[in-house]
Amino acid sequence: MQPHQPGPQHFAERLVDWQRCHGRHDLPWQDGTDPYRVWLSEIMLQQTQVSVVLRYYPRFLQRFPSVHALAAASEDEVLAQWSGLGYYRRARNLYRCAQQICHEHGGVFPRTAHELQQLAGIGRSTAAAIAVFCFGEHDAILDGNVKRVLSRSHAVPASASKATELRALWNLAQRLLPNHDIQAYTQGLMDLGATVCKPRNPCCPQCPFQSDCSVRQAGFDAAPRLDAASGPHSWQPDWNTSARPAKARRKQSWVLLWAKDVQADSDTIWLERRGATGIWPGLWCLPLFGSHEQALRHAAQLGVLSGHRLHPVTRHALSHVDLQLEPLQVSITPIPGTREAGGNWFALPAALALGLPAPVRKLLQTDANLSRPQDAQVAAPP
Repeated sequence: MQPHQPGPQHFAERLVDWQRCHGRHDLPWQDGTDPYRVWLSEIMLQQTQVSVVLRYYPRFLQRFPSVHALAAASEDEVLAQWSGLGYYRRARNLYRCAQQICHEHGGVFPRTAHELQQLAGIGRSTAAAIAVFCFGEHDAILDGNVKRVLSRSHAVPASASKATELRALWNLAQRLLPNHDIQAYTQGLMDLGATVCKPRNPCCPQCPFQSDCSVRQAGFDAAPRLDAASGPHSWQPDWNTSARPAKARRKQSWVLLWAKDVQADSDTIWLERRGATGIWPGLWCLPLFGSHEQALRHAAQLGVLSGHRLHPVTRHALSHVDLQLEPLQVSITPIPGTREAGGNWFALPAALALGLPAPVRKLLQTDANLSRPQDAQVAAPP
């Protein structure tokens, strides 16, 4: 195997200097060392772009300004605020973690990465980030951006074994830690990966290591990876830092049963809570079916049908699935006392206060907005 390059000299010092001049300094969670705010940002930023998090972070903080407020809420309230951020397991772990902190730690965040890692939803890198930024602990992080920076700057080849590759990167991350300026160094790694050393079309002329990045010194215009087809130690240029192929995107089509209670004074719809597995686990949702016939049979179990119509198909992209959703609106006179395990009738405002999948929330909000002018017209005097 081609030996690993030593990487840029004085790596930490140069990174800290770069961060102070060119790094990000105006992100809302950088204002102070409150572990609640830093923890919230770290969880939101997992697999989510900063531009998206910037829209959700202030709203979430306004609704839950402290870990005590978050722990005292219901899971549905938390999921409602999270709706649209995706990866809802993060929100449920966030809620569980807040309760752990309040019930087991007196509402005070543990101060070490080791202790933080024992809490729900906090892995090794997230625990280190909180401990570094809030308590000045000397520890390494290794999120996606940092993996990319270290892999390229020090020519760490991707491995056929994810565990082997991860172990090598953790060892390198620990070796590179500076004796001083740990917060600026850690933030610099995040910033460099997010704004310069990007997955594709990186801005190498803006990088503090452009002159001695190991990948560039080796003569590649792109990050190396191991190509299994050419042998376990063959180098191939590729901006992807992993030899593992990207997962192929799947496509799924669903019919959304949009059942409305025609006897209710206000807009009232039927929702069911999703199971613990599959898409949108644990969220309230319009029931999903593989066909119109299945949806209508289910609707007949809720009451007497008096009409139905189809709405335009909408599309929604998840991490590895492209969804095609066809809302089937059904007017129903509910059978008195009819309830179903995991489902219930909700007035529209109450439904919108629940944790809903983003496309379902958008559909219901659009319907609510369209109905307001009609309601106002009916209520207006002749």
